[in-house]
Amino acid sequence: MRAKASHLRFDHGAALRVPPPGDSKNWRTLWMWLGDDACSVAEAAAVQVLTPEGPVVAHSGDWIVLSVSGDFHVAHAVRTCDA
Repeated sequence: MRAKASHLRFDHGAALRVPPPGDSKNWRTLWMWLGDDACSVAEAAAVQVLTPEGPVVAHSGDWIVLSVSGDFHVAHAVRTCDA
């Protein structure tokens, strides 16, 4: 039996990873790439990105994807939590 196709169309594009706090060269690159669709947050190594779902905070290690349609999306990296 064939799986039903999703109604959401995958929109290929480009992606950049949010760099660690001390990587100033890649932070400059990320800020230039994001332009007016992002702003800094008080948290170290984090950036708030405007997505179709609203503002999303991306932390160091997360991926920010620019789709062909021109929208940014955030893919969060797996983080460990303290119990």
